[in-house]
Amino acid sequence: MKDKDKKEKSFFNKLHDKYRLVLMNDDTFEEKLSFRLTRFNAFVFIGTFSIFLIVATIYLIAFTPLREYIPGYADFNTRKVLRELMIKTDSLENELKRKDLYIHNIRNIVEGRDMSEEMPDSIEREREFNIEELNRSREDSLLRAEIESQQQNLYSQWETNESALTATKGPTFFFPPIEGIITNYFNPQENHYGVDIVADEDEAIKATLDGTVLFSNWTLETGYTIAIQHSDNFVSVYKHNSEVLKREGSQVKAGEIIAIIGETGFLSTGTHLHFELWHNGRPVNPTDYISF
Repeated sequence: MKDKDKKEKSFFNKLHDKYRLVLMNDDTFEEKLSFRLTRFNAFVFIGTFSIFLIVATIYLIAFTPLREYIPGYADFNTRKVLRELMIKTDSLENELKRKDLYIHNIRNIVEGRDMSEEMPDSIEREREFNIEELNRSREDSLLRAEIESQQQNLYSQWETNESALTATKGPTFFFPPIEGIITNYFNPQENHYGVDIVADEDEAIKATLDGTVLFSNWTLETGYTIAIQHSDNFVSVYKHNSEVLKREGSQVKAGEIIAIIGETGFLSTGTHLHFELWHNGRPVNPTDYISF
């Protein structure tokens, strides 16, 4: 029993035995650095350092972005953000399709066609390409010549029909939408189906006739646009506004303020009003009806 106690006592005594750790030059045996250590101090240092490494590792994994580089570790917040972005992207795509269908139906109404419940595949798959790269056959050249001649006849008929319409309209008064200078006139050959009127900034735009607002919204090409359905199958269109003041379905009077002049839409080249006048689904020259 005494021998056992003596051995245990000697073990704990050895923990406090002092040792000297010396660093010496191997060639000259010159003492460079020395430490006084005990076994107990060595155990305490190694244990403390191990606990520090464990705590630091847990902190890096739990509270820093480094955890994302650990294979199999799921970041709940990142997945949540990605899911929300996917939902927003899908919503924006559906909203764009709905807007495109709405504008397509407005165009159908203006041109006298039936409304569509879905966007036609031919329009959705439409792609730009260079016609000059295609090989033209003799039949294709003859067809092009025939179509071009028909277009020339159509352009000449527009002027005749516009004059006839002006004569048949009698005393109907068209209110000038804005006071300004016309910088670009009606030219259907260049797909310019209205007149461009330059006026002062923030100038008010007025309805040319009594009618019902058919369209009042933003489009990528023409910015804030408003279209009004009038009697006798007339439709007036006001484009590139900085703001529209009437909603779709609103009743307006001739001379009533409906928008503010602007330069919205990527087709705009400055502050102006692009004004179009349509009758029976085709464009007519506004200067034949209105004195600007």
